[in-house]
Amino acid sequence: MRMATGTLISLTLYFVLMLGIGLFAWKKSTDSSEGYLLGGRNLPPAVAALSAGASDMSGWLLLGLPGALYASGLVEAWIGIGLFVGALANWIIVAPRLRQQTVEYGNALTIPEFLANRFPDRAIALRVVSAIIIVLFFTVYTAAGLVGGGKLFVSSFAGLFGDTGMSDYMTGIWLTAGVVLAYTMVGGFLAVSLTDFVQGCIMVVALVLMPIVVLTSDGGSATVAEAVRQVDPEFLSLFSGLTVVGFLSAVTWGLGYFGQPHIIVRFMAVKEGGVKTARNIGMSWMFVSLIGALGVGILGRAHVEINNLVLDDPETIFILLADTLFHPLITGFLLAALLAAIMSTISSQLLVASSSLTEDFYRLFLRKQASERETVNVSRVCVLLVALAAIAIAADPESEVLGLVSNAWAGFGAAFGPLIVLSLTWDKMTGTGAVAGLVSGALVVIAWIALGLNASFAGGPGVYEIIPGFIVSWLAIVLVSRATAPKEVARTA
Repeated sequence: MRMATGTLISLTLYFVLMLGIGLFAWKKSTDSSEGYLLGGRNLPPAVAALSAGASDMSGWLLLGLPGALYASGLVEAWIGIGLFVGALANWIIVAPRLRQQTVEYGNALTIPEFLANRFPDRAIALRVVSAIIIVLFFTVYTAAGLVGGGKLFVSSFAGLFGDTGMSDYMTGIWLTAGVVLAYTMVGGFLAVSLTDFVQGCIMVVALVLMPIVVLTSDGGSATVAEAVRQVDPEFLSLFSGLTVVGFLSAVTWGLGYFGQPHIIVRFMAVKEGGVKTARNIGMSWMFVSLIGALGVGILGRAHVEINNLVLDDPETIFILLADTLFHPLITGFLLAALLAAIMSTISSQLLVASSSLTEDFYRLFLRKQASERETVNVSRVCVLLVALAAIAIAADPESEVLGLVSNAWAGFGAAFGPLIVLSLTWDKMTGTGAVAGLVSGALVVIAWIALGLNASFAGGPGVYEIIPGFIVSWLAIVLVSRATAPKEVARTA
């Protein structure tokens, strides 16, 4: 479907706004590493909260989750429930401690640097291993976002940029990556956080607006409920077809929050004393957004059935509703919300990956005395390199957003989750235990996926890889720390 002029105007205005924010941030805080990578640790609570939320949810919120609900029904909502509980625990357990301890331990600017300062006896190993894991999984995670951009263009701009769907797909990937690269490379963390704030506002408005319009257009809740029950009598059941393994695989998505560097870095950057306010704002935003995403998936399925529409890819239900129910100017706003979800996460991931390459490789091994200006410029180059690698992965149009996100989410959650929680709360943890947990968590997730033991979400045949990865990592940290504590204390002393 060719986009109307009004839709293109809305999208163009959105892109211009994002670039404008990047230029604004460039003049504010890109003269130093702390400014470029953490915004000077002075983010207002509202900006930190919505930045954490928007960078967390990504295109998964408007593509992956509604698509899963569209295909399988309300049973897929357990993923969202698990995520909400996990996010709340993350704000309570990790946020205040990480904000305080990253300052106390050498004013660390990255998660690997904090771990190295926290466990100096294994500093080099921790920085290198954690940086490798961050760059590896974030490249895959960034690719998931670019797949979302490609799917948007295939669904909404068919034929506008070429004669084949592949042309539209790659155009979407390159355009999405190009705009993100522009404001991220120029404005750094402040640009990413400010654009995330704006994008978070756009996302929540779209997720509230769309379900309301679907309900009023299709005859109200009774008509909608009848339509989805004709598809499947148990479509609106939270428990239909749900197994114990499927339930655990869904709700344990929440465990991943403790180990997501692009989310917890916001805790390091919020202004002093602002964590509680940021938590309240962030959790309110998340609750409304998740309810909206559930509505898009369930009500979208009813809309398709009632109006005899055809949808080949369930993950594009948001795009279909935007195209068929709204005026072109509003459609452009809604598609901007989708791009906002995608771009907010991509920019955060690119910046965190580049900061690890810069601080934990370049300054650690190549140029220990690099100036602040040189470090910032190297960070910009690293942003570009990670983006190009992600584009190469995303070039496969058969990729599924939810599948890519689930793998990267599990990798981070298992590798860093137990490590972050225990390093902040357990004073008997050792550097060797930290390395053991980091490596074992990542390897178990990779092996679980490679062996095909992972779940395809609620009711799937396997177990979500974060479960064995998280358990093994936690046990490795505790057992190895207890075994090495006397030796490492003596050596440090």
